[in-house]
Parts: sequence; C-alpha cells; structure tokens
Amino acid sequence: MSSSVQLFRDQKYHELKGQCLQQGRLFEDPEFPASDESLYYDPAAKGKVEWKRPKDLCEDPHLLVDGMSSHDFHQGKLGNCWFVAACSCLALRKSLWQQVIPDYKEQEWDPKSPRKYAGIFRFCFWRFGEWTEVVVDDLLPTENGELIYCHSNVRNEFWSALLEKAYAKLAGSYQALDGGCAAEALVDFTGAVADSINLAEGRYGEVISEQMKLFEDLMKVHKRGGFISCSISSSGRPSEAETEMGLIVGHAYSVTAIRKLRLGERLLFSFNAQKLFMIRLRNPWGKKEWHGAWSDSSEEWKKVSDSERKDLGLTVENDGEFWMTFEDWCKNFTDVDICRTVNTSFFSLHKTWEKEMMYGAWTKHPEPLLNRAGGCFDNRETFLQNPQGGIPYLFDVKKAEDKVLVSLQQEDRRKYKKEGKGDNITIGFEILKVEDNRRYRLHKLTVQERVATSPYSNTRSVFLRSTLQQGRYVLIPTTYIPGVPTKFILRLYTDVPSKLRELKADRPEMTCWSLLCGYPRRVTQIKVHSAEGLQKQDRSGG
Repeated sequence: MSSSVQLFRDQKYHELKGQCLQQGRLFEDPEFPASDESLYYDPAAKGKVEWKRPKDLCEDPHLLVDGMSSHDFHQGKLGNCWFVAACSCLALRKSLWQQVIPDYKEQEWDPKSPRKYAGIFRFCFWRFGEWTEVVVDDLLPTENGELIYCHSNVRNEFWSALLEKAYAKLAGSYQALDGGCAAEALVDFTGAVADSINLAEGRYGEVISEQMKLFEDLMKVHKRGGFISCSISSSGRPSEAETEMGLIVGHAYSVTAIRKLRLGERLLFSFNAQKLFMIRLRNPWGKKEWHGAWSDSSEEWKKVSDSERKDLGLTVENDGEFWMTFEDWCKNFTDVDICRTVNTSFFSLHKTWEKEMMYGAWTKHPEPLLNRAGGCFDNRETFLQNPQGGIPYLFDVKKAEDKVLVSLQQEDRRKYKKEGKGDNITIGFEILKVEDNRRYRLHKLTVQERVATSPYSNTRSVFLRSTLQQGRYVLIPTTYIPGVPTKFILRLYTDVPSKLRELKADRPEMTCWSLLCGYPRRVTQIKVHSAEGLQKQDRSGG
C-alpha cells in the first residue's frame, strides 16, 4: 500500500482516539451517526433498530478470534451477499486483509487494559485510485440484542460487522449496499483489476476446449492472489429462488479453491488415474449447498482417500462451502467476476507489467470542440468529442507485438442513491490505430483503424485484454449514450513502457515562427497498405 493514504472526511484516527482516551469517553462518529440516516436513504424503509456496542452484546469482545477465515461470518438481513462473498475471498489472503484492517493488533480489545479502548476503528479501501482510511465507532445496529447485518459465527468476534459499517459509511448508508457485484468490493479491498465473464454467452458449459482454457486461466488467477466470485442470473426467475440442485438464483458465491484432482492408484512412474477439474465455492449465508455430484455427502467422495479429503479441506457439514466439478460449475452458473492482481513488481518470478493510471471525466459542453461526452462509436457525429485530450490517451506499442490490459472504472455511484442517481452508467472504450506521427486530437475517422472494442456494460468497471501490433494508438473511453457526465479512471498495462501521454491540442499552436514559416492549413493522410520492388535505401538493405 502507498504511504500516502487519504483520510475520508478528514478524520484522523490517532488524533480522535487520543482525544477520547484523554476525556475518558467512547468515540461517537459525527460523520456517520447511530441514527436512521446512516441506515437508510429511503425514509420508507425505516424499522426498529437499537444501536449497541460489542461490550453490550457479549462479555469478551474481540476484533478477531483465532485469526481470520472465510468461514468466520454470515450475511444478515441486508441484500449484500456480494459484499460478504468478497469478504470470504479477502479472508483467504492475510497480506491483503492486513491492508484493509491496518495494525489490527493495535486495534484489538485489550482485556488487561480496558482504559485503552476508545470504541474507534479504522479500515482502508482503494477508492477511485487512492487508498482511503475510514474511521468508525463501534455502535452497531441490532434487533432483540442480535446484530441484524453481517455478523461472525462466533458471538464475540466483530471484524466483519465493523468492516461492513466502514464500507456503508463510504456508500452513504447501509441501505446503499443493497444489491451489487462482488468484483466492486474486491477492487475496493485490493486495487485489483475487475473482469466479468458470461458463461452462457461464451458457451463454456458446451465447448470443452473453451472450458479448459477458462479453468487454466482461473487457476492461474487464484494462485497469483486474484479473486473469483460467481452467480446465477435471474432471467425471469425470482431472485433468491432455489434451483433443483440447491443453488440460489441471483446470489453471489465466492470461489475459495480451484484444484486438479486425480482418482485412482499412483504407480511408480505414472498415474493410472482419472483427472478431475474441481472448484470449491462458499455461500455467504453459511448454509444452502450444491446437491449434485461431489456435494459434501455424495457417493463420489468414496473414491477419494481420507488424506486427500483432508488435503482438500472437505467437511460434511451444512456450512455453505462445497465442491463441484468445473464442468457442472460452467453449466449451472451464468456470471463470473474476476479480480486480477496485475503484477507490477520487478522483484518477482512472474511476468511484470508496466502500469499507467489516468483520471478523467465525461463533461458536457454546447461547443463541439469542448464537449467531452460524445457517446459510443455508433454516435458517429459526436463520438470523437469524447475525452482524448486533457487526459493522456495516446500510447505507443514498441514491440513487434505486445499484450495490453486496459481497465476503465467509473466513480462509485452508491453515494448518489439518495438522489435517485445511484445506478451505474453504461461505459466502454475503443482503441484506434492511428498515424505513427499523430500528435493532435482526432476530428474525422479516415485512415484510422478500429482495432479493439471493450464490452459495454453498466458495471462499475470494464476490462479488455488485447494483443496489438507495433505502432501508435488512441484510446477513447465513452459512455454508451451521449451527454452523460461522470468521472472515471483509466489503467493501462503493457509489457514495455507505452509512453502514455496527453493528446489535448486540436491543432498546432500559433507562434511567432508561424508568421515567418507559415501556418499549416491542410492535413494530408497517407496509409501505405503494401509496397514492392523498392530500391534499397540504406547500407543494411532496408
């Protein structure tokens, strides 16, 4: 994590804690008070809630009990299974959750020194390109002495409830967390790059070759510290309905393991075995599991030795975690969210990427040359009015061929739910191959080649992986519909530095030399498609 962490609402944890200890009182957060306004943005949704501190709910409260595990907690009454699924993924990586809960030992209750406790906690989230520290008090919403939202399965553990409160504070209220995508929370926990796959459209349940490619890709993501969650699209069925095989529709599951499993005897020089591709999932409810092949108590597990079952972490309990074959997973789930941790460290055995990150905005203006919200490529008259300038969008591919990763992320709109504007905007981007000497904005599409188009989606971020040939490119982020203003960040990853730079001028600048040498009045564009029979031009025969 960067040493420069932004403070949400300018609240300084150590300063506030020191004041509380000096005055002998417990912290009460004025920026997120224990009242209905922190619970709901819709007045009609109000209920009878009592705010209580952990010491009022149990005798020996702790932030963490015996470390952190993906089995630690369950979803409450709030429809934020996506957030709880993301927490399950986060719990698998200690190095990452220690970023989200900084100095967790210092924040822990100390039963030997109760006077050092001030009822204040801090959490860190990657918020729109910057690590942001959020401070909360320990007053939690309850009904009949029980936590009503995210809670641990151990009565005296409170990290999940306090983390959820800090995330709700960022969003403006608990109700603003109702409905979402696990990838959004995982990006906020890690700063990773989010990618989405539609299993039904990609026919992964039918085409075995594509299924195996996906398995290898997801296994690599998981091994390298990435996160995966999945869900089943409602498509006419009621949300949270249960399928014949025990899966819940419209519900986010976290992927907790991906493995290749061999059945049969291991001989001295070879395997006389059947190879299985397996995936393990967790339901945030902590119950309701898959009933098909390789479910907890199915006959298939009799083919696996006790030691292998132990190695796989198999438990025959209704704890919400279960295994299934990758083929069954592809056939039963429809949507996958992937958070890829892109390696930018030079001190690594894995491929290292060069990263560039830019901030920008789609803004409306009646003057065409100043308008920066032109909509997608279908809107030919206004498309080139999208941000090409003011933000670096021109980049070069210097190798004969290079893989490029691009992530476009709009600002989190949950904070606007109170005003009825909380839905994500449909966004995407185009990559155009342009002239090798281009230095100014595009105004007409002539010889430029459209080489890559991202998916257009109303998710918070869109992702594209593409292989580009050597040359110069312009990347144009757009909203699908023209005239929709919002902020965004753009991240570009390449194998070698791309020299991403600003493309903000419409034409060459008029200088005193223009009076002497003249000023350009016409542009000639030439595209060479092929050439043959040319005389050698240099000593090397080029």
